[in-house]
Amino acid sequence: MRTRSSKKNSINVVTLGCSKNIYDSEVLMGQLKANGKEVTHEAPEEEEGNIVVINTCGFIDNAKQESIDTILHYADKKQRGEVDHVYVTGCLSERYKPDLEAEITDVDAYFGTRDMPLLLKTLGADYKHELVGERMTTTPKHFAYLKIAEGCDRPCSFCAIPLMRGGHKSTPIENLVIEAEKLAAKGVKELILIAQDLTYYGLDLYKERRQVRKDLNGLRLLLLATWGVYPIAFLLPQLGIDGADSFVGRQLGYSIADVLAKCLFGLLIYKIAREKSFADDESFAAAEIHEAPSSAGKSA
Repeated sequence: MRTRSSKKNSINVVTLGCSKNIYDSEVLMGQLKANGKEVTHEAPEEEEGNIVVINTCGFIDNAKQESIDTILHYADKKQRGEVDHVYVTGCLSERYKPDLEAEITDVDAYFGTRDMPLLLKTLGADYKHELVGERMTTTPKHFAYLKIAEGCDRPCSFCAIPLMRGGHKSTPIENLVIEAEKLAAKGVKELILIAQDLTYYGLDLYKERRQVRKDLNGLRLLLLATWGVYPIAFLLPQLGIDGADSFVGRQLGYSIADVLAKCLFGLLIYKIAREKSFADDESFAAAEIHEAPSSAGKSA
C-alpha cells in the first residue's frame, strides 16, 4: 500500500522512558544526521516521515504497557500505509525481543540496547566512532543530560537493569570532557549527570571512585550536588564564587546556596536510609538516591 507521508526517507525517533533513553536517542540522531539522514524527534503526525524508530522502556509495568501501545500504534499506521518502516529499540526490545517478534510481526526489526551500530546499518548509515560527544539534543538549550556510565553490576533480585543494560561500564573521563566542551559551546549551562549507578563510576576503569570535577576544571565547570538527590554540573564562565553565585541565580533562577541545600538534604536522606533500612548495604541506598529524576510514570 502506498504511504501517504509527504516526507520520504525521513526518520522520526520516538523516545519513551527515562533520561538515559533520551540520551541514547540523541546519540542515535546525531549519528544519523552525521550520515546525511533527515531525522526528527517525536515530530507532529503530519511531519513524522515514513520511517519510525521507537526507543522503548521495559522497566515497570506502566512503562512497558506504554511501549507496547506505542509499537501497536505505529504498526497499525504501517498497515494503513501511513509509514513505510517501523523499528523498535531500547530496553523493552532488549528484554523481550523473542516475544515481541512473535506477537507484533508488523515491526520491520527489533534491536537491543547495545545494537546501535546494527540499527544504523539497517537505516543505511554507518556508526562513526569518531563522533565523540556529538548528539542532537532535545532538551531546552540551557541544560543537557551527560551519561557517565552504562549498565549495573549489582545483582538485586527486584531489578532488571542488568538484563536490559548489561554490566557497568564507565565512560572514560577524557570522552566526558570532550562531550561537555561541545555542549558548552552550544550554550549549555547545566549538565545533569545520569547513569544506572552513578556511585560506581570509575571503579571499573580507574579502580577508584573518581570525582569528575577535578578532571573538568579546565572547562570552568562547577560540579554541584553530586552526592545529593540531583547530580548537577554548571558550566560557568571564569568567575569568583560571588560572581558564580550571581550568574547561577541570573541564568537559572536559583543560587548556589539553593543547590548546596539540596545536596545537604540528599545527604540527610541517604544517612536516614542507611541507618533505618539499609544498614548492611549502603550501596543500595546510594544507588536509589543518585538516580536522576525521570519523567512521571516512566523509567528505564
